[in-house]
Amino acid sequence: MSDSEFSVITRFFSQQVVQRSDVDIGIGDDAAVLQVQAGQRLAISTDVLVAGQHFFADADPIGIGHKALAVNLSDLAAMGATPAWVTLGLTLPAVDEAWLAGFCQGFFRLAEQHNVQLIGGDMTRGPLAIAVQIHGWLKGAMALTRSGAQPGDLICVTGTLGDACLGLAWLRGEQPVNTANQAYLRQRLEQPQPRIAAGQALLGLATAAIDISDGLAQDLGHILRLSGVGARLNLLQLPTSAELQATLTGSERWQAMLTGGDDYELCFTVPPARLATVQALSAAWECGCAVIGTVETEPGLRCIAPDGSVWTPLHQGYDHFATESSGD
Repeated sequence: MSDSEFSVITRFFSQQVVQRSDVDIGIGDDAAVLQVQAGQRLAISTDVLVAGQHFFADADPIGIGHKALAVNLSDLAAMGATPAWVTLGLTLPAVDEAWLAGFCQGFFRLAEQHNVQLIGGDMTRGPLAIAVQIHGWLKGAMALTRSGAQPGDLICVTGTLGDACLGLAWLRGEQPVNTANQAYLRQRLEQPQPRIAAGQALLGLATAAIDISDGLAQDLGHILRLSGVGARLNLLQLPTSAELQATLTGSERWQAMLTGGDDYELCFTVPPARLATVQALSAAWECGCAVIGTVETEPGLRCIAPDGSVWTPLHQGYDHFATESSGD
């Protein structure tokens, strides 16, 4: 791209609203120069999105730009971190100005919501792929991790589960969906909302946390494994949207909610004595939260059906190297 690369960066990526005071040198030099705040630690996360693997190649570029940043912000939310800066690596088959304008609209609109400044990155020619690295702050020694769950803790999730999975199935022609529900499901798939406020509020209250990207069963499993515990989930307590209820029932609904992935909600554990505090705080989160189970001493995850039997999902969740491309 040589000559055109720099004009593309100037026209599309240098024109952003967020200009943080802790950025001394941003886009346009060989490296960014940032001010590191005393008494705080830096949290960093990276995600790579590939066309045909994480999103449809012909998807709305506004949604692609939004989601490219949202999935990284969701990682910071799961740590309780405050977002600050982001870098972007982009490979494009060719310079498509309409696509770039839409991508930047989605990316920068979400960045403005969370006061995140794009400070640099790289562009090159190649198959459509997006690499984002997000940086955020943690105050003092506080951080949410996956390894602190204790027997007796309650298991909670924000928002509702399974909507993105159903949206993907509909877009792939695998599941009919009522016209009235299509816009909601598509938004849940293509423009997830990172739960930054919830993660920050849970600092000092939750004993463990993770964002749900590959499915509740698999991601909760990471907490259980690293914490050396097991869990019991009540399937009737899984938070369900009206749109999912109108389309899927019974085992199909549970499968979507437990293993569908792309929810980008938070799953966290909290001692019963702190639940009232968490519930009071959740009133301001927009997404709320629901208690769905209990941490137990016995290893493994047990999903309890309404009749009291243990229900086993067909699979545990999404795996890039063991699952066929999902298209998202």
